[in-house]
Amino acid sequence: MTEENDHVNDVNGTLEHTDAGPRLRFVRHLRHPPAKVWRAITEPEHLKAWFPQTVVLERWAPGASLRFEHPSAPEATFSGEVLAFEPPRLLAFRWGTDVIRLEVEAEAHGEGTKLTLLDTIEELGKAARDGAGWHTCLDLLEHHLDGTVPAWSQSDRWREVHPAYVRELGPEAATIGPSAGALD
Repeated sequence: MTEENDHVNDVNGTLEHTDAGPRLRFVRHLRHPPAKVWRAITEPEHLKAWFPQTVVLERWAPGASLRFEHPSAPEATFSGEVLAFEPPRLLAFRWGTDVIRLEVEAEAHGEGTKLTLLDTIEELGKAARDGAGWHTCLDLLEHHLDGTVPAWSQSDRWREVHPAYVRELGPEAATIGPSAGALD
């Protein structure tokens, strides 16, 4: 991550239109080795530092069930399924109605990691909301990898970056806002 304000107006997520539906794409260049990034995206003790919900699973394996819990909103629990698990480079899973794909690769120059997060969404109208959400989560992931604590709260960060996603992705990608209580 660069500075604490991290290019507040930069939108590093892009919207793609695929046969499977609208898809958000994020690419982050991290200064940490791929093995450390892989642990951060697959091990529960690391996931809790940046992923928006608690991930409950027995093991990462294609076909395995997942459960996603929100500590302050038990009614927001939902299920998922592991779609692909190819350590240390690929993890894909169904997260409710979304399909999340995380790709880890060593940077071409030999230092650091290129992390790609793809989120195939069901409804275009939630792209700006989810884009700001993943942007915030990936900022948290970078802080976790760096061993630092952000000066902002997750909800404040979302509110800070969301307007740029609305502008960049367009009004049709911003018809669905956060659920009640999501930003408290």
